[in-house]
Amino acid sequence: MKQTGLGDTVEKVFQATGIDKAAKWLLGEDCGCSDRREVLNSMFPYQKPNCLTKEEHEYLTEYFNAKLNKVDSNMQKKLVKIYNRVFNDTQKTTGCSTCFINNIHKKLERVFKEYKDE
Repeated sequence: MKQTGLGDTVEKVFQATGIDKAAKWLLGEDCGCSDRREVLNSMFPYQKPNCLTKEEHEYLTEYFNAKLNKVDSNMQKKLVKIYNRVFNDTQKTTGCSTCFINNIHKKLERVFKEYKDE
């Protein structure tokens, strides 16, 4: 089973350590584990990025090959738009360069490198 969020990870740890069996023994068959898993999965889902489109890949190829020291507002808008579609997110442009690098640039770069490795 593929893990979709934190709830699946917690459930796997509980099964491996036997905590799930102890909880069922103490609390009965309905210990609330399924409800907890669903709540944690919805609160803390694992990101599953969408694939880049051909146009997005071409734009990112230009962007990462240019190795720019500065990103203008139009470029940042385009990168945020790509990021939001790929990661199903709602990030906004920012005047904080560190925030942009850590929240947008590095994650897009990681996705982009996956295409280069193929």
